[in-house]
Amino acid sequence: MALSVSENGAQVCGADLHSLHHLKQQLKTTEEGMKKDGADSFWSRPESRIWTVALLLGTCLLYCTRVALPISVAAMSAHFDWDKRQSGIVLSSFFWGYCLTQIAGGHLSDRIGGVKVILLSASVWGSITAITPLLTYVGSAHLVLIAFSRFLMGLLQGVYFPALASLFSRKVRENERAFTYSTVGTGSQFGTLVMGAAGSLLLDWYGWKSVFYFSGTLTLLWVYCMRKYLVNGKELIIPLEDLAKGLSLSKQTKVPWKQIFKKAPVWAVITAQLCAAGSFFTLLSWLPTFFKETFPDSKGWVFNVVPWLVAIPTSLFSGFLSDQFIKQGYKAITVRKFMQVVGSGVSSIFALCIGHTNSFCHAVVFASACVGLQSFNHSGISVNIQDLAPSCAGLLFGVANTGGALLGVVCVYLAGHLIEITGSWVSVFNLVAAVNAFGLCTFLIFGKAHRVDTESAFVEL
Repeated sequence: MALSVSENGAQVCGADLHSLHHLKQQLKTTEEGMKKDGADSFWSRPESRIWTVALLLGTCLLYCTRVALPISVAAMSAHFDWDKRQSGIVLSSFFWGYCLTQIAGGHLSDRIGGVKVILLSASVWGSITAITPLLTYVGSAHLVLIAFSRFLMGLLQGVYFPALASLFSRKVRENERAFTYSTVGTGSQFGTLVMGAAGSLLLDWYGWKSVFYFSGTLTLLWVYCMRKYLVNGKELIIPLEDLAKGLSLSKQTKVPWKQIFKKAPVWAVITAQLCAAGSFFTLLSWLPTFFKETFPDSKGWVFNVVPWLVAIPTSLFSGFLSDQFIKQGYKAITVRKFMQVVGSGVSSIFALCIGHTNSFCHAVVFASACVGLQSFNHSGISVNIQDLAPSCAGLLFGVANTGGALLGVVCVYLAGHLIEITGSWVSVFNLVAAVNAFGLCTFLIFGKAHRVDTESAFVEL
């Protein structure tokens, strides 16, 4: 039986086919654009677990290499006959390098990918750590050479956390970011504890050089495993012209920089991050001295280890709790602010308690609670940066981290000045609480969780 189609029907069919073809082309173009922007390239759950574990190890090794010098500085000072001022120069050289690459590292990660920045920088900082003992054979200017190597270490490690923020904003779904980031963030505590234990043994058995060999070699091994099993080695090759484009802020992009930096929520989260980092650096720098002077008969391993052990489960719990709240339907900004109330508000209450107790056990409990609860910041302001601007989360995190590091210098110095003037440790913990309170209030008043890096209408999350 023959089939007949009228002329009008043929025209309609042809028009439909033409429209369908046009629609397919539009969908294809949109899909390619989304892939280019990384909008549909979230990790699957198995991939997310693998990457989380891998980056947790990376963060652990980052801190292993970072604390290699503080652990060894006493032995090195005796070996090279450094005084306290010279030891301070070597220790602080890392910090100044660390401040300089936060913004550039975040922006570069947004442009070429966080994984590339992390692995390329890790391969260099691992190499520098491993060859640090060999610098003593280069010449007699040991202080200058080692200080310069630590400065380079700071430059390279400064890109790590902004790169993580950029990577997670593109690869991790919103309702999984808090737990993923807080889990990877526990690597800082793990690295400090691992190097504190292993480094002490290596110092006693083989000398200070073995500490650098150990941490540097482990980092290079991690980079090798990442390239072999998770990342295609060819993807890590970056032409110099692409690197220059990635570092250029003047290049026209789709990111509305003026719009972003005019938004109050952006400055609110930057301010909160800055204050949280400043208070953390103050506690990190002065807590050991407080315990030594206030409780001279106490065991150093107790107050140097227990607070960081507590911070590991609290960080994981904060990420799990945050993601569960969002899955149950709570608004993202409500959850972020709740986490920040705990991280900056409740932790400050325990900080104030530290200065008003005469019991060593109580002081350790208060310090552990303070340091542990501060890890809730990972599920508050740290993730909120990714909520606001996934397309440039690395750069914004770099801006906040740079400010936090600089404020840390100011707060650490101011805390020492207050101790000299008042002769009381209470003033130090009052400073910590005041800085935290300012950052928290700013975030509670102006903090939001809608995207500000698009020209489209905001969507409240």
